[in-house]
Amino acid sequence: MMVEMICAGFGGQGVLTTGLILAEAGMKLGMNVLWYPSYGSEMRGGTANCTIKFSDKEIASPCAKKIDILMAMNAPAIDKFESSLRPGGLLLVNSSLVHEREYRDDIKVVKVPMTEIAAEHENPKGANIVMMAPWRPTPICSPRTIWSA
Repeated sequence: MMVEMICAGFGGQGVLTTGLILAEAGMKLGMNVLWYPSYGSEMRGGTANCTIKFSDKEIASPCAKKIDILMAMNAPAIDKFESSLRPGGLLLVNSSLVHEREYRDDIKVVKVPMTEIAAEHENPKGANIVMMAPWRPTPICSPRTIWSA
């Protein structure tokens, strides 16, 4: 079984780090993993995203056409990648930065005030880690797996 996901946001929000943490956690679970970063030339403040794939079989390509999970730290990330979500896919939205908008009705949308939660815990740059919490019960994101990565 293959799970394909994209973490996306502005440079400096930690989306590449989040993807790397998830990829390492998948490797510790014995999965085949791919982590493919992409960022604009501006780096901090520009756009950044990464594709992460988890599979029990070999992964043939870094391309992800129909993703299962999109972790979107800002509205431009949703604008760019929402159409790539497969029907029934999961969209995690940083509701601290993304306000009222329409979403597809064939996907599950989970809104979490990630930036606010991170600031409440005196770690304003930790919104990327908060981004992993909504699907923490999955084996890839269990606290034990993440902290041992």
